[in-house]
Amino acid sequence: MSRRRGRRVLGALLAFVLLLAVAVTGVFLLLRGIGTDRPWSSACTATVDGTSATLSPEQAANAALIAVIGVERGLPARAVTIGLATAMQESRLENIDYGDRDSVGLFQQRPSQGWGTVEEIMDPVYSTNAFYDVLVTIEGYESMEITEAAQAVQRSGFPDAYAQHETMARTFASALTGWSPAALTCRLDVETEASYAVVDLLARDLDSASAETADGVTHLRLDGDPDRSGWVLAHWAVATAELTGVQEVAVGDLVWSRADGRDAAWTEAGSPAEPGTVSVSVALP
Repeated sequence: MSRRRGRRVLGALLAFVLLLAVAVTGVFLLLRGIGTDRPWSSACTATVDGTSATLSPEQAANAALIAVIGVERGLPARAVTIGLATAMQESRLENIDYGDRDSVGLFQQRPSQGWGTVEEIMDPVYSTNAFYDVLVTIEGYESMEITEAAQAVQRSGFPDAYAQHETMARTFASALTGWSPAALTCRLDVETEASYAVVDLLARDLDSASAETADGVTHLRLDGDPDRSGWVLAHWAVATAELTGVQEVAVGDLVWSRADGRDAAWTEAGSPAEPGTVSVSVALP
């Protein structure tokens, strides 16, 4: 009886182990399947010399604005780095209509301190130019520490806070000013409602660029070094795609496609574009 009971116990134990193995395998396969469809958030990432930084699409679009205004003014990438670090600290690169006391906008400028009216400061083009207007008057700002240059403009109560954003600012500045090709990509939802036509936003952000649109494809051009100017426009178009509904950006022999979703990246295009020209496929109504 004892031997028979032992066999039954052993059999039950083996059956339990077998069922447990099947269950574990099933759970693994289920989780593996779920993993391929796991939720993800839209984001824009810049990678330069092995260093990566990520912003939301809203932040990236504002970063692109700050960068291309710097390019249009002929400022060095260092000035853009200072501008991005400042705006990240002051407003998280969001054009907010509130802040400490009467501070508003990307740079939290105060009407009471002579930066302009609330309406003017809430215009990101105005506020960015206002920031640069002061920055360029600071002798030697290009060689200053980020936090020192930013503080010279802002006169903040927290002068050391800007330094924490230096890596992000330098990485995005290098990409958005065209010095680092194919360095910025955005992973966006395929279906979003556009807030601007791409040509209208380009005119707002970088009015020295030209654009021609036909059959849903817009060709952008910016004078200057063809390689660098092409990547200024290409990275701007990707960084602002959430606003414009742009579906595809082609520059040189590379292309970014919004349809790739979380796998979006710069990949080889079928045929190279003309140097200095960026082709943008926009969402048609």
